[in-house]
Amino acid sequence: MAELIKLYEENPSEKEIKRIAKVLKDGGLIIYPTDTVYGLGCDINNTKALEKIARIKGVKLEKANFSFVCEDLSNLSEYVAQLDSATFKILKRNLPGPYTFILPGNNNLPSVFKKKKTVGIRVPDNRIAQMLVHHLGNPIISTSIKDDDDVVEYTTDPELIVEKWDKLVDIVIDAGYGDNMASTVIDLTQPEPELIRQGKGSANI
Repeated sequence: MAELIKLYEENPSEKEIKRIAKVLKDGGLIIYPTDTVYGLGCDINNTKALEKIARIKGVKLEKANFSFVCEDLSNLSEYVAQLDSATFKILKRNLPGPYTFILPGNNNLPSVFKKKKTVGIRVPDNRIAQMLVHHLGNPIISTSIKDDDDVVEYTTDPELIVEKWDKLVDIVIDAGYGDNMASTVIDLTQPEPELIRQGKGSANI
């Protein structure tokens, strides 16, 4: 049974954030708010939790395109190859924000992602997401929770989310209604930025 925890983005309870971070550390799965849609996340360093998410999404873990949700730009260098100044300026200008940037990965990627040459980086403009990553001490692996309904692409109501995901996750954070538009995905591994998916963020970066 998933636990529904109410948090307010303006002033999230640090005690609850720490408790949720411990659940992540122990291999738990959570659904949490971002600056776009609600995300399904786990600790980047917990292989069993990563495998669970891959199973839920119906993908092979080593081929999965999950995002690395970071607190800020300072811990990017742990997982991303050296960036040129133009790329770094784009990141600095647009993050935190509703973007996923595809960047070249480095040798520090967790073993299950070693074969991947690129990594999708997110720094959501959301206090709850940032505090979770801060107290966890490393990025959260994340994927948006798609809806099965062809009309409603993303579920935005935490009450409905907990009904649907009750037996699949440990915690659902209720931070009010989420957005129904995912992040804009931009590939920065080529000489020119390439728009992969238009979402909430402007394509004009």
